[in-house]
Amino acid sequence: MKTIKGPGIFLAQFAGDAAPFNTLASMAQWAAGLGFAGVQIPSWDGRLFDLKLAAESQSYCDDVLGVVDEAGLAVTELSTHLQGQLVATHTAYDVLFADFAPAELAQDPKGRQAWAVEQLGFAAKASRNLGLDAHATFSGALAWPFFYPWPQRPAGLIDDAFEELGRRWLPILRIFDEAGVDVCYELHPGEDLHDGATFERFLGAVGGHKRANILYDPSHMILQQMDYLGFLDLYHERVRAFHVKDAEYRASGRSGVYGGYQDWIDRPGRFRSLGDGQIDFNSIFSKMAQYDFPGWAVLEWECCLKHPEAGAAEGAKFIHDQIIRVTDRAFDDFAGGGADEERNRKILGLGGK
Repeated sequence: MKTIKGPGIFLAQFAGDAAPFNTLASMAQWAAGLGFAGVQIPSWDGRLFDLKLAAESQSYCDDVLGVVDEAGLAVTELSTHLQGQLVATHTAYDVLFADFAPAELAQDPKGRQAWAVEQLGFAAKASRNLGLDAHATFSGALAWPFFYPWPQRPAGLIDDAFEELGRRWLPILRIFDEAGVDVCYELHPGEDLHDGATFERFLGAVGGHKRANILYDPSHMILQQMDYLGFLDLYHERVRAFHVKDAEYRASGRSGVYGGYQDWIDRPGRFRSLGDGQIDFNSIFSKMAQYDFPGWAVLEWECCLKHPEAGAAEGAKFIHDQIIRVTDRAFDDFAGGGADEERNRKILGLGGK
């Protein structure tokens, strides 16, 4: 068994224009001061990271590793959540997602998609140059506007959507395979990959590609009223990244899992800071140890009530206390004996050979 690495922190929700949140060096020092051991870097934030340069320059990547190491930390993964979203986007969201790409592509959906694919290629090479073996992203969504079947979906609509999604991602997965890096899709409402059923459908579309894997975030599962522990029993072999994020679902007579178009604070399901929600992290970390999860436990902070810096400070200790130092021996070894086939036969009443 493996002891999970951590605690790590995803920097995206904390980055800003004021110190210490405006450079990777100062953010690494800030995170280290809170007790974190690793940082997950949002690759689109030019204040912290230059993705294209990282893909092209081992020297730059060595400098990034040096900056993080100076704070006593490691890089856990790179993230391309925004770029991954643009690999596949339904036209209904063209205006909303235009800001995810460079300004000159605002009126060019095809250009944004090509840019996103190029960015994912950079991410594969940059991850390799940083010595990483997992990468965090979104799948994008072609079918999401039709997730609820009313009016009834035409036969074959979802099959066609996933066939196209697979067609777009398969070349990217091959690039990541060449780099030796797993693509870990965060299963998330708003993405075509948002639960186990959709992930299975996607696997079928990419021929079960070994680099198509999962970023496990139980908060998105409790908000869908899924069994987030049973999910690990089913899909643990594909779980290669982990966002430690809390949430709660408070049954309501006014609205349900769809949220009623309400602000987050008023929805029955809402994200909370670690320890303030309903998720059973004791059981999650136990399953992660049981199934030999090979990666990092990374805090992703999203909460409609608590200040982010308070959530980060509390989150570092919370994750540290959840990590199980796995055993290297069975608890009843003291009463055991060595292997002896002849003795075993006698115990079974089979006599000698």
